[in-house]
Amino acid sequence: MLKILLDTSIILDDTNNLLYLHNMGNELYITDIILEELDKKKDQQSESGYFAREFFRCIANVIKLDSCDNTLPYGTKDFHPSCANTESYFRDSHKEKLEALPLQEESYTNSCITQSFKTSVLEPLLNDLIVTLEFHTQNVHVPISVITRSCYKTQFIDYGFNDARIREIAKDYNLVLLTNDIALRVRSIADNIESYSLKRTQISNPKEINFIHKISLRRDLSDKTSYEESKEFQAITDWHIFEIEECDYTDSVRYLTGKKYFGIKIQKKLEILSLDSLIKEYKPYVLPLNIEQKLAYIILTHTANYLSIITGSTGSGKTLMALQAGITLQKMGVVDGIVYMRNTITANDKEAELGFRKGDEIQKLHYFMYPLFSSINFIIESLKEHSLAKRIEYKGESKGFDKEDATHYFLQKHNIQMLDIAHARGISLHNKFVIFDEVQNASDATIKLIGTRMGEKSRIVFLGDYNQIDHPYLSKSRNGALSLLNKAKNDDFVFGLQFKHTIRSQIARWFDESF
Repeated sequence: MLKILLDTSIILDDTNNLLYLHNMGNELYITDIILEELDKKKDQQSESGYFAREFFRCIANVIKLDSCDNTLPYGTKDFHPSCANTESYFRDSHKEKLEALPLQEESYTNSCITQSFKTSVLEPLLNDLIVTLEFHTQNVHVPISVITRSCYKTQFIDYGFNDARIREIAKDYNLVLLTNDIALRVRSIADNIESYSLKRTQISNPKEINFIHKISLRRDLSDKTSYEESKEFQAITDWHIFEIEECDYTDSVRYLTGKKYFGIKIQKKLEILSLDSLIKEYKPYVLPLNIEQKLAYIILTHTANYLSIITGSTGSGKTLMALQAGITLQKMGVVDGIVYMRNTITANDKEAELGFRKGDEIQKLHYFMYPLFSSINFIIESLKEHSLAKRIEYKGESKGFDKEDATHYFLQKHNIQMLDIAHARGISLHNKFVIFDEVQNASDATIKLIGTRMGEKSRIVFLGDYNQIDHPYLSKSRNGALSLLNKAKNDDFVFGLQFKHTIRSQIARWFDESF
């Protein structure tokens, strides 16, 4: 167990870091300087601002550390450090007072008291004050002790004054300093303070996240059941894909027949996918061009699939396959409409707001809907190329100005709606196929907001390219697309797939691979 002093950067990175560190059995401390910095951040309309607000929102109680004989003031639980390891004393001596307080009942159950106070608390040094915040998240009470110092020994300096005072507390109390600020960490190490970084939510090698496993099975699938019972198969979560090489035996010699097909793990079983047969049955407007697109289209149309994440570079066909999957599900009667959302962040948070663009809300939103319109126009051109009836139905040339009429007709015919994510709060989407594009520019908070809008019988697919980050507070190693990929790797509810082929053009492929 470590006694850890948290820097502001750890909390602003993700408030779930507090729960993670607590569950690891560590004692958590912050200083009054950290509280001041968080307080200044909470009004910012950014991801950092969100996590600062989330921190204060989750504070369920303030516990003043005083003598055991003091009475309990309203909203606090006084507890002397010498009593820290005497849980029975605390429960017995304060039971009546706790029951008399007109506060939230869930904050004062025996389990919460035991969990919050079974760790020791530092003795405050001269003129210092230590209070404990009760951080409540996911039904867990995380105690965070706040060390307040009225007069710091550190003299004022023009730059790094707060960091210097944080280091002073860490050194005086012999705490391990946890910070993602590299400058603070280097200075701490130079000052003989044990210091580490926490990159829990960052993924350094996302291309190594793999959802396709190669196996071999006999021609008659007689070994399928035994493979399903194997530890290898059971260790893999649902919705992972299996590339199966067919094998057989002759005179006790195993050989490969040369045939390959695919399967997917669903409800702990291996389901064989007849990709070409299903595509022929569903008759998408535009046929998938490679195995990645085939897998995405077929699995997105699987009636048991409700949540998907598909990543890939620009021009890999993500939006086109998702759109066609939604249309197919409509024809099957699984959903009654398609909702397309695209993160409207371009270069900073303010540009995610539509208010300063020309036109009404729909016209403003159209600026960000070009990937959808491009896929629709590609479908229209393909239909017109192969059918006279479709040329008559979709009047005008999709390459000219009349394409707007054809696109509008397509949207109406297939009940496709466009939704600004800024207006998603407070709504419910029932029986819809939702496409959320550019998820790499979404924070986990935005993903949660959209995901909790899903109503009965709705399903959602997130699309993105984690190499193209426009959000000023996200990075190539930490963004919404990677969060979902990581969950898909370990969660039975999420289907994940990475497109690795750019099909738009040779020049597009060159730029994708070279930058």
